[in-house]
Amino acid sequence: MTRPIEGRDAVLGTSQLGFVWDTDDPFLFCVHHQDAYPPGNDAMGPAASLEGRRLGQDFTVKDGFRMYHGDVVPGFPQHPHRGFETVTVVREGLLDHADSMGAAARYGGGDTQWLTAGRGILHAEMFPLRNQEAGNPLELFQIWLNLPAKNKMVEPHFTMLWRESIPVVTVPDVLGRPGSTRVTVVAGVFNDAHAPAPPPSSWATDPAADVAIWPLRMSANTRIDLPPAAAGTHRSLYFFIGDELRVGGVPLAAQHRARARADMSLTLESGASDVELLVLQGRPIGEPVAQHGPFVMNTQDEVRQAYSDYRRTRFGGWPWDSQGPVHAREQERFARFSDGTTTKPEPG
Repeated sequence: MTRPIEGRDAVLGTSQLGFVWDTDDPFLFCVHHQDAYPPGNDAMGPAASLEGRRLGQDFTVKDGFRMYHGDVVPGFPQHPHRGFETVTVVREGLLDHADSMGAAARYGGGDTQWLTAGRGILHAEMFPLRNQEAGNPLELFQIWLNLPAKNKMVEPHFTMLWRESIPVVTVPDVLGRPGSTRVTVVAGVFNDAHAPAPPPSSWATDPAADVAIWPLRMSANTRIDLPPAAAGTHRSLYFFIGDELRVGGVPLAAQHRARARADMSLTLESGASDVELLVLQGRPIGEPVAQHGPFVMNTQDEVRQAYSDYRRTRFGGWPWDSQGPVHAREQERFARFSDGTTTKPEPG
C-alpha cells in the first residue's frame, strides 16, 4: 500500500517493493528478475543439482537462482498473452525468444524487446546458460504496458531495441561535484535524447501519452533534477539498488517506490554510495481494466472470450519442437521476424 507523504509537494506516497512491483495506469506491473545462475551444462541449464526444487513453479531463490517455469533451462516456456504489451529490458545475461508467429530472437546485455500481444500470441522466454566455465548472472525488468481498447485486438508485433541504438545520457551533478547520473532512454525523451520507436500500436507511440522508461544509475553524492512532464501524467520511481536516496527532499528507503508528481521538476540526490532506480512514467489510458492471468481486456466478457479463443485456436499454434526452445550455444544476438527477415545489432 502506498503511504501518503504529509506536507510534501513532489512526492505523493511511498511503498515497499515486493517481487512484483506495483504500477499505475498505463502500466500493469513490473518485475525485477535477478538470478546468479551457475555454469551451464550441455543443455544450457544449470550445472548444479535441482534436487528439492518445485520444478515448473520454482519462484523461491535457492543457491542464488530460480528456475521459474523451466525444468531444464530456467525461464518461461510457451504461454499466451492478449490485450497488452511486454517490455523486457535485459541488463545482464541473455534471453531466448520464440513465438507462435514463428519469430525468434536472442538478446541481452542492455537490449530490450518490446512485444505487442494484441489479439493473441504464444511466446517463450528462456534463459540459456551458455557459459560452461563460469557463472551466468541474469538481470532484467519485465514491464507490462496496457493497450487502449482500440488496439487490444491488433496483429501481434515485436520490436527489438538493440543496446547500440538506445541512448544513454550522462548528466553532471547539478552542484558541480565529481559525480554524474547515467540515464538509459528505453522509452520517451530525456533532455534531447529520443528513445528508439516503440511498436506501431503501442500507447507509447503517441507523444502526448508521455510514456518514459528510464533506468538511472547515480554516482555517490550526486544530484539530478528530472524534468517535468505534462499535468496528469503518472510517474513512479523504483529504488532497487543502493542505501540512501532523497526524492523531492524526502528520504526514500532502499527497495521502495515513490509516486511523484510529474508536472514539476523532481530533485534526486544520492548519499554515500552509488544508487540505481527505474523511472516509469505515462499518461493514464483511463479505461476499465479486466485482467485474468495473461489476458488484459476492458470487460470480464472480453476476458472470457480470450480464454475461449485461446482454447479454440491456440493463437495460431506452437511451431516449435520444444515448449521452451533455446538457440544454439554459439548463436550471437539476433532477431528473426515472422516474415523471415533477420536483424542483428549494428557494430558499435
